[in-house]
Amino acid sequence: MSWAMAWRIARRDLSARFRGLRLLLVCLFLGTGALAAIGTLTGTIERQLADRGREFLGADLQVSLWQRAPTAEELAALRALGRVSGGTRMQAMASTASAAAPVELKAVDGRWPLYGRATLQDGRTVGAPPAGQAWVAQGAADRLGLRVGDSFVLGTKRLEVGGLIGNEPDRLGEGFQLGPTVIVRAGVPESAGLTAPGAMYRSKTNLALANGTDPQAAEAALKKRFPAAGFEIRTRDNGAPGVDRFVGRMGEFLTLVGLAALVIAGIGIGGGVSSYLDARRQGIATLKVLGATSSDIARIYALEIGAAALVGSLAGIGAGVAITPLLARALSGLLPVGDGIVFAPGALLTALAYGLLVALVFAAPPLLRARRFPAMALMRERVSPLGADRTALVPVVLGLAAIAALALSTAKQPLLTAGFLGGAALALALLAALGFGIRRLASRLPRPRDPLWRAALANLHRPGAATGTLVTALGFGLSAFVLLAAVQTSIDGTIAKRVPAQAPDYFVLDLPKDGVRPFTALVERAAPGSQVRAVPALRGAILAYGPRDRMTRVADLGDDLPDGAWALRGERGLTYADAVPPGNTLTAGQWWPKNYTGEPLVSVDEDLAKAIGLEVGDYLTIGVLGVERQARVASLRRIDWQTMGFNYVLVFSPNTLAGAPHNMAATIELPDGAAKGELLRKLVEAFPSSSVIETGPVLVQARDLLDQVGLATLAAASVAVLAGLAVLLGAIAAARAQRIYDTVILRVLGASRRQVMVLALVEYGALAAVLALVALALGLAAAWGVVTQLFDFEWLPAWDAVLAVLGGGLALVVGFALAGALPLLRAKPAQALREL
Repeated sequence: MSWAMAWRIARRDLSARFRGLRLLLVCLFLGTGALAAIGTLTGTIERQLADRGREFLGADLQVSLWQRAPTAEELAALRALGRVSGGTRMQAMASTASAAAPVELKAVDGRWPLYGRATLQDGRTVGAPPAGQAWVAQGAADRLGLRVGDSFVLGTKRLEVGGLIGNEPDRLGEGFQLGPTVIVRAGVPESAGLTAPGAMYRSKTNLALANGTDPQAAEAALKKRFPAAGFEIRTRDNGAPGVDRFVGRMGEFLTLVGLAALVIAGIGIGGGVSSYLDARRQGIATLKVLGATSSDIARIYALEIGAAALVGSLAGIGAGVAITPLLARALSGLLPVGDGIVFAPGALLTALAYGLLVALVFAAPPLLRARRFPAMALMRERVSPLGADRTALVPVVLGLAAIAALALSTAKQPLLTAGFLGGAALALALLAALGFGIRRLASRLPRPRDPLWRAALANLHRPGAATGTLVTALGFGLSAFVLLAAVQTSIDGTIAKRVPAQAPDYFVLDLPKDGVRPFTALVERAAPGSQVRAVPALRGAILAYGPRDRMTRVADLGDDLPDGAWALRGERGLTYADAVPPGNTLTAGQWWPKNYTGEPLVSVDEDLAKAIGLEVGDYLTIGVLGVERQARVASLRRIDWQTMGFNYVLVFSPNTLAGAPHNMAATIELPDGAAKGELLRKLVEAFPSSSVIETGPVLVQARDLLDQVGLATLAAASVAVLAGLAVLLGAIAAARAQRIYDTVILRVLGASRRQVMVLALVEYGALAAVLALVALALGLAAAWGVVTQLFDFEWLPAWDAVLAVLGGGLALVVGFALAGALPLLRAKPAQALREL
């Protein structure tokens, strides 16, 4: 029989609504739809980051320095590489006669922006503001009650609002904001008294490299020439590093979710194809009687299943493309995404390939089993089930190899993807072994005296029992429920821990060292009962660490930093203290005595020490204002990050840093009911060079961003839940044909409707009880890997929520089983027996 003839028979046999293959369609629709949406969205964002990295950064290469501007020698080296645009970034306070607000001050020179277009809300394309003017973000204007032409005070300088910011091209590259932006001309911070020695500001020098200059080569040359300068360098390939890392990890996680949905769906596909071929066993047998060969049968039904798989996959891809704008809108405030329908051919073809390969892997065994057996064996299948077909191993193994190769070749973290694939294969193998074990155990248990229990036990091990399929499908589906519940609640737990509900009302930066007492007195007069804490505040970078005779230079590590060693990236806050800071607990070593004057010492966060292998007695070298300082590790501390006060990874003995120019930082905790507006205005009047940060809006912003992440994760992961539900339904429906025969025999022998329902309840209830423990173990193990290894979050699942989700899944299993038993009660015995 030719392929054309096989297609003619297959087309006539196929229902226009794909009756009998709807489970296959639903499973592939969900799986490929998830992969298409995830691949399109992450691909679009990554393309935007790659194509517009220069614009997001505002440069080909950017050099940042804390608390100082580049020296003449450093500036000459930068200018030799291309066009230079310099400026300053810092927190400051803007005020009027009736209001005050913290702002992010951005001072730029006449060459800004090197790339992209800065525009105002009135449509003007602008650069640096004219002398005496400022471009003001809408948020700052609203807080201060300003309009274009109004004036306000910044530090000790009065400026006029020259326009409201419409588009700030390098906004994404600036990172997280602690206040709305105010853009001024270079030199304003100095003239306003905001950059005195010790002030907490950052100079940023942007470079438009000369043609042919490689950013990475330029970065390496600068670090080699100025190893102790404290340069923090970013290139256009890393224009928004936090966003890039987030997109990579989130995309990897969501792709794994899509693959999990397809694996779960594959189980449903296998059950759906088995049911479809079971319903057509007489047609297959008739074709064989009429002379059709096994190859002819394979062609006909492979074409039918292939057509259904293609339709389901294409429909899923269409849905994935259609839903991408909705996901983009949900993430629009967090990530650089565009509006409208976006096509990513690579992602769509990958999703289609996954769908068809999964269909091949899980449909091959039932298809080849029907192909191999003779006509009379097919006729007797209801009472004498067909055995396994070992020839199915070839397409299954080839399909699995192709899936693994595709997954690994497209993965950004191949080891993680390989671990996921191995874990999925191990989970399926464990569940298959569990199904086999349940059948063997059920066959050897004593026969209960109660007929219902005896029949339920027999259903687990009788010939043709679907126990193995049910255990695999239900176990994988329930494990997915546990996995997603644990991941989601751990993300929520991390948000709750890292973004606490309680925090100081204000953080104050750049408080003069001799101004602590008048500052405290002013706060006490304005808001009696307030608590003020002040600490020295400096910035510095860790340059080297380890035993003194074999210290590791951070510059030699490049981007290959140890896991958890985030403090090695760029400059960090530094302080010194005579006593252990509040919220800190010593876990190793000893603290130095008050008024200590010996060898410079440092106390290190125990998590950082563990990440980089640092021990008490080792040494740290830091760079502060371009000067290297070395200190011995005297102790390790556990930090309670929930306090959200001053939590420094590195705390030095006073003699180590006291000579470096610096100011103080302070926190203010107001008593309940204290008025904030009046205190803020008084602080600005008394300390114009200091900046005050209100923690309330910052916490709200952080929670909103993290909530967006959680919502996007939950929305994408819900696809796996839907796939799990489809499989649960399909696994129960796949055994319906055999159940009809069993139920009819029981009814003929006198069983009542209630007894049939109780029989189904006992059988599925016993399976569900066993699978609950297995699903809990598998789901939690997978969730732990995702949360701790992929996201670098803490393992903080809400156990009550996880158990509630598992209980809900078990209720669904039992509910579906009972709902699936209802149609069996309506089967007519005579008709069912005639079909044998």
